[in-house]
Amino acid sequence: MTPLVLLPGMMCDARLFQPQIAALSGSRPLMTFPLVTQDSVQEMAAEILSNAPSVFALAGLSMGGIVAMEVVRQAPGRVERLALLDTNPLAEKPEVKARRGPQMKAVQEGQLRQVMRDEMKPNYLADGPHRGAILDLCMAMAVDLGPDVFLRQSRALMDRPGQTETLAVYTGPSLVMCGREDGLCPVERHQLMHDLLPYSTLQIIEEAGHLPTLEQPNDTTAALIRWLEAP
Repeated sequence: MTPLVLLPGMMCDARLFQPQIAALSGSRPLMTFPLVTQDSVQEMAAEILSNAPSVFALAGLSMGGIVAMEVVRQAPGRVERLALLDTNPLAEKPEVKARRGPQMKAVQEGQLRQVMRDEMKPNYLADGPHRGAILDLCMAMAVDLGPDVFLRQSRALMDRPGQTETLAVYTGPSLVMCGREDGLCPVERHQLMHDLLPYSTLQIIEEAGHLPTLEQPNDTTAALIRWLEAP
């Protein structure tokens, strides 16, 4: 059984995939790599490759998807299949990069909670009955990871390479998935990735925003199982 490697988004840890880990842990080996020790996407990918199995399935959400694409760029033969969730294959836009400087300065001054609350978390989720609890979990993950991780991840995202050429030549079975209401990484960005990947399926999760793993866990897990079991 091919191991599954999960890569969480910015300021998230394995708790981002709690429902999927619970559903899949009895059927295949699972590994989650927190993206916490390096300050470039290239170094994050290299660290994952130095610790991952020789061949594996790879799923990443948001920043995790960005790093997953770099893993594929560095070692496509080791990634048997690829799932990209609520993510972005393009380099950072100048206007987004410009916002990171003030965010990083605020975090350096002890305002991690405020930055997460005011500038990042409102963009995460669709409206729904569990929105408050999921936002609380997002804050808990961010606080547990701390300001140094925020700064390293911000630098990595600012300087990341575009990966459209990587996707165009990757031939493993691929899943491109996002929440219908994702305001950070919209549906059209996922259509682009689907168009680039030669053997991909596009899955839009209804009534979900940027974190469908938590907002609509059953639908997300079902899509991942179909991808994992595809020939």
